[in-house]
Amino acid sequence: MKIAIAGASGYTGIELLRILSSYEDIEINQISSRRYSGKRLKDVFPFFSGRFSDLVFQEDIDIQSSDFFFLCLPHEPSVELVKRVYESGKKVVDLSAAYRIKDTKAYTEFYGFEHKYPELLFKAVYGLPELFRDDIKNASVVANPGCYPTASILGLYPAVKEGVIKGEIVINALSGISGAGREPKQQFHYPEAFGDSYPYKPLMHRHIPEMENVLKNVSGSDIKVRFTPHIIPVSRGMIATITFRTDLSKDQIVELYRLEYRYEPFIRFLTEPPHTKYVSGSNFCDIFVDKDERTGLAVVITAIDNLGKGASSQAIQNFNIMTGREETYNLLTGIVYP
Repeated sequence: MKIAIAGASGYTGIELLRILSSYEDIEINQISSRRYSGKRLKDVFPFFSGRFSDLVFQEDIDIQSSDFFFLCLPHEPSVELVKRVYESGKKVVDLSAAYRIKDTKAYTEFYGFEHKYPELLFKAVYGLPELFRDDIKNASVVANPGCYPTASILGLYPAVKEGVIKGEIVINALSGISGAGREPKQQFHYPEAFGDSYPYKPLMHRHIPEMENVLKNVSGSDIKVRFTPHIIPVSRGMIATITFRTDLSKDQIVELYRLEYRYEPFIRFLTEPPHTKYVSGSNFCDIFVDKDERTGLAVVITAIDNLGKGASSQAIQNFNIMTGREETYNLLTGIVYP
C-alpha cells in the first residue's frame, strides 16, 4: 500500500511519519511541504533515518500515485483535496476540521469560510473509534477529531449516552503549545511562553460546534457546553476537567464509565487524577471519574497527548480500522517518560 502525507513537515505530519516508519507492509511514497519542497526528509529532520529518510518533499500531492492519504493541512486546502481523493475512489484521513461538522453554518461562523461541498460532509465519518468504530470500517473519508474534542467527548460520552446529566456541562481544558502548530507565532516564542499560562477564546472557540455536534448525534438532543481552553507552557499534552450535575452516586457514575469503556484498548481508568506525562507519545486516554457529594457535581478528568490520541496516533488508529488491520497494531507502545 502506497501512502501519501500532505503537510508532512508540521507536528502532526512528523508524528505520522514516526509511527508509520514501523509499518513493514506499507510504503510512504509521497510527502508534501511547500516550505521544504525539493529537500529530503533527513536533511530537514536529521532525526529520521531508515527507509523513508530519503523521501523528497513535493509541493503538492499526486492523487493517482498513492492508495491512501493523510492530510495535515489547513482547513480550506483540505476541503478541496479531500474532494479530489474521494472522487478518485481512494481513502483519506483528514486531520483538519474541514469535514468534522455537519452544519455548514458553523464553518462560516467559526472558521471564516463557506464550505463548498455540504453533500460530502454527510459522507465523511467522524473518526473517534470509541463511538463510531463500525462506521469507520467502511468509510472512504474520515474526519479525524480535534484534540480538545477528543479529550472532552471521551470524558462525556457515557454520561451523555445514558442521559444522566442534569443541567449545564462545564469543560476547562489545558493544552501544550504544540497544539498551535509549527508556524512561528509571537505568543509561543520561548521568552514569552516560558512560565506563562492563559485562557483564550473562552466564548467562540472553534472546537465548540464540533463537540456539540457529536454530543447531539449521541444523545439525540441539543447539548451545549461551557468550554474554556488554556495554554500551558509544555510542549505536548492535554488535560480536560469536566463537571456536570447528576443524580447518580459516586459509585454509580464510576461504574457507568467503566462498563461503557470496558473493552476499549486505549481507555485507561485511574484512581487518581491523570498527568500528561502518563500519556506522552501514546494513543491512550487516561480517565479519572469521581463525584463531589457536597455540591452534587460529577468530576471527570481526562488526559491525552494532543499530538497522539488528539491527532496523529488516532489518525493511525482510524487507518488500521479502515484497512482491516488490528486496531491496536503498532499503537500499544510505551509512553515517553519523563
